[in-house]
Amino acid sequence: MPALPQAMTRQFRSGVGAATLSVRSGSSGLVVVAVLVGAGAGLGAVVFRWLIERATWVFTGRLGFASAFPGDHAAHPWLPWLGAGFLVLAPAVGGLVQGPLVERFAPEARGHGVPEVMYAVSRRGGRIPGRVAVVKALASAVCIGSGGSVGREGPIVQIGAALGSSLGRIARLPEARLRTLVACGAAGGIAATFNAPIAGVFFALELLLRDFAAESFGAVVLAAVTASVAGRAAFGDTPFLRLPAFSLTSPWEYLLYATLGLAAGAAGVLFTRVLYGVEDICDRLWRGARWARPAVGGLLLGGVLLALPQMYGVGYPVLSRAVHGRYALAFLLVLLLGKMLATSLTIGIGGSGGVFAPTLFCGAMLGAAFGDVAVWLLPGTAGSVGAYALVGMGAVFAGAARAPITAVLILFELTGEYSIILPLMLAIVLATGVSKALSRDTVYTLKLRRRGVDVDAPVSDHRLGSAAVSGVMAAPPPTLDEGDPMSLAAAALLGSAPVVPVVRTGPEECSVDAVVGVLTAREVSESLADEPGGTRAVGEVATMPPYVRPNTSLARALEVLMHSDSTGVPVLDDDDRLCGWLTHQALLRAVSATPGRSVRAEPRAR
Repeated sequence: MPALPQAMTRQFRSGVGAATLSVRSGSSGLVVVAVLVGAGAGLGAVVFRWLIERATWVFTGRLGFASAFPGDHAAHPWLPWLGAGFLVLAPAVGGLVQGPLVERFAPEARGHGVPEVMYAVSRRGGRIPGRVAVVKALASAVCIGSGGSVGREGPIVQIGAALGSSLGRIARLPEARLRTLVACGAAGGIAATFNAPIAGVFFALELLLRDFAAESFGAVVLAAVTASVAGRAAFGDTPFLRLPAFSLTSPWEYLLYATLGLAAGAAGVLFTRVLYGVEDICDRLWRGARWARPAVGGLLLGGVLLALPQMYGVGYPVLSRAVHGRYALAFLLVLLLGKMLATSLTIGIGGSGGVFAPTLFCGAMLGAAFGDVAVWLLPGTAGSVGAYALVGMGAVFAGAARAPITAVLILFELTGEYSIILPLMLAIVLATGVSKALSRDTVYTLKLRRRGVDVDAPVSDHRLGSAAVSGVMAAPPPTLDEGDPMSLAAAALLGSAPVVPVVRTGPEECSVDAVVGVLTAREVSESLADEPGGTRAVGEVATMPPYVRPNTSLARALEVLMHSDSTGVPVLDDDDRLCGWLTHQALLRAVSATPGRSVRAEPRAR
């Protein structure tokens, strides 16, 4: 009888092992996990938006302050004796909650979220602690609900990404698939919260993975679709913004949209510089405990809200009214500058929230203001103000994030308005070009570069540090003179030599043997097939491979190795003399021998 339970146990373990192997290496396993991540991200988006509503209700007495009271200083219904003063106190009280929460449990939840996900994908193999999802949801909900002028999209990206990373690590997936699941979670969060599955997919691929490989594309699409279904079940299947019908009144209007695109690109760069400029000022002025910074700084933010209550929270109702042309030109400009200041201050004092919605807000104000001027100057040529506001939204986001594909798709899906797609594409492309000309970094990558992290640099920079080739190179294989016969090369390869370097012997007085190329087994075998005697000179067949110098960094050396067809690359000194040989195995030994030494410490979250 005992044999039966043992047999069943072995069968169970075998089944679990097979299932785990399928998830790790098979495409069907990745599909299952991607769907699970999408469902989790969709549910996370629903819960997160509910948390924001509850927090807003606690701090204002209403589910949506800006929606109900767009222009007045309405008192809190529970604390009427405070009058408009509750606008000053709400961010400070919210800071007392989120500051200790973030500092104690997940410092990486501070800020706008997307750069942390980009860092995890490019430098940490997709590993994000699971607690980040919970802390980010709570901290961002409190921040937005208490008046923080930030968006909910950055947090939901980080929440979904943390969920995808957690499931991938539970399944013990390799790094490549773990990064894909992080992107799945981010795409699912965007798809669910915006009802924009296509934009969610390209947001993850263009900004996070920066890769459109077939396997990752399919997994991200599945996650986005699954999350979008969950989001539509909770929020309904309607466009994010309800807009009036738009149409082009004249082909000359494209020139106006092009001009708007140029201005929007500059505005996106300005938003980025104001954001980090205010953060630098807050860093210089604050000398107290980090957990108390959001509370004390919240009083300053409250002063801004007291002067301009439209800055309270995400601000989508205010954005919608601007798109419908309900604000005067001067007030649109006030709202544009006010949003830049309020968002920058919210992030600078240590708040938790995204910058995606603020860029859309700024774009709507800029576009509506531009439309007002265009209609006044060219009444027969310029179209509706709302059309310029919509195009401005996408163009300013493209100028700040430099993600043109995402900008086009997300604006199209958010509004469901196809008639404006051509002017939108034109303005977004020009805004992206202006942004690239004015700034090296985007609103996301600049945060990481200020910490010393360049996500555009090869991953090897992080893994291998600044060590040089001279510390890990091996002795060079035996060499042949360029006049030696091919038979000697064949004999060397039949021994232990991985390749055969070919040198040109220098004059007696300098005795420098310069490398003219190397021979691999393939090249020697092909030469012997053409000339069986093996009398052909090796110098006629040898080709010069990529090479490195002794002082070349290991990071750069790995790049050279990746583009080499041989089993290694020669190490040449300044006289082009062979002084060593570098292989993948040597690099692997260098990394594994001193784990963590060459890797820079992870930057502290700001």
